[in-house]
Amino acid sequence: MATSIELSTLGHRIRHRRSEKGLTLDELGALVGVAGSHLSLIENGKREPKLSLLQQIADATDSQLSDLLSSEPPNRRAALEIELERAQGGHLFRQLGIPPVKVSKGLPDETIETILGLHRELQRRERATIATPEEARRANTDLRLRMRDQDNYLGDIERLAEKQLKAAGHHGGALTHRTVSIMAEQLGFELIYVSDLPHSARSVTDLENGRIYLPPASIPGGHGLRSMALQAMAHRLLGHKPPTDYADFLQQRLEINYYAACALMPETQSVAFLQQAKKDRNLAVEDFRDAFGVTHEAAGMRMTNLLTRHFEIPLHFLRVDGAGAVSRVYENDDLPLPMDVTGAVEGQVVCRWFSARSAFAEQNRTVEHYQYTDTPAGTYWCSTQTGSTSDGEFSITVGVPFDDARWFRGRETQKRAVSRCPDESCCRRPADEVAARWVGKAWPSARVHMQMFSPLPTGLFPGIDDSEVYAFLERHAGG
Repeated sequence: MATSIELSTLGHRIRHRRSEKGLTLDELGALVGVAGSHLSLIENGKREPKLSLLQQIADATDSQLSDLLSSEPPNRRAALEIELERAQGGHLFRQLGIPPVKVSKGLPDETIETILGLHRELQRRERATIATPEEARRANTDLRLRMRDQDNYLGDIERLAEKQLKAAGHHGGALTHRTVSIMAEQLGFELIYVSDLPHSARSVTDLENGRIYLPPASIPGGHGLRSMALQAMAHRLLGHKPPTDYADFLQQRLEINYYAACALMPETQSVAFLQQAKKDRNLAVEDFRDAFGVTHEAAGMRMTNLLTRHFEIPLHFLRVDGAGAVSRVYENDDLPLPMDVTGAVEGQVVCRWFSARSAFAEQNRTVEHYQYTDTPAGTYWCSTQTGSTSDGEFSITVGVPFDDARWFRGRETQKRAVSRCPDESCCRRPADEVAARWVGKAWPSARVHMQMFSPLPTGLFPGIDDSEVYAFLERHAGG
């Protein structure tokens, strides 16, 4: 059975041969023994002819049957009409809810080409919003490498945050929820805490009514609400528009996170704190964290923004899950990290001898774990703190090359490990005697993560369910 596209091409080829012979539908129909209306349905791709009838049509138009059955449109006009028919029959066009353009003999080729240009652009934009996991990983890797080249530092956002803090009357210490509310008010927004946020959104900003909706203030770890509110404000302050592709989305996400970090740990105060700690040879993530009332992860990431730019200290940051897979990473100190063929590190498993993994075996999990690790790229000192969430265990690591360890608390540690990764004999290949014992005698069943098969969601923003967000706004618009 021919497909609808093949039937359309077939119909155009029959019409082309009939016109070349100067025959009307009724005249050709009389020659092959069918009504002209029957031939009209065939020429319009709405009916599939029998092979015997096709042979009669070929004979009547002095054509070869193989010529009629060719998959190529007979001319440029036919190619345009077939492409338009295909576009207007697709799901993307039907979603628009507008009637299709009816093609007639009087419709100029130029008009069809213009309409097709609009269809192609519509399809291009749709493809751009459906990033595959591979495309997302490539975009994320490109962004990470660009930020490494500039020391993970965004001076314009640093200055913007300090300006907003000063306008809100904040001059030192941990940023309070009240000050965050004042910063929102100065932008024309009210912070509202609700329990029915869309499951796919961390916050929702109602631009029309000047409201920023956040989760309940009483949720565990509520200090994170300051960051969420600041991120929502950053979209407005930075003039963000709906992202055009996944790379644009990731860039915006990085910028709003960066702004929130700058507001919670302002550059001037943070550099002064770190400068004194370096002078005392007592740099520590936990002290930096406690001084500004943020999470250990936030403090570690903030160090990546400031230590290289202000103190010429290269470093690395890792967030690793209980299985050793990297979920967040930054490095400009040449730490040998695992990566796939695209250069992506996220999702890769770090060496089991790195402190990011060995810290999970420590008995005392409430303090930082210090370790020196010899690698093919040199020796690194690392500080690792472990924690847990509903999703499982994780570790946060900040580390520096051996020579820079002298500025950090914990440099006296006697804990030392050797990593030969990416040499598989380091930790990815079993010992020969163990392999000999079990080869051919074991069959593990791998766990499959279903997200590996799924494209990233479509919509104005990747990962956001637009219909759910708009339904939420409708519920609260009159409140």
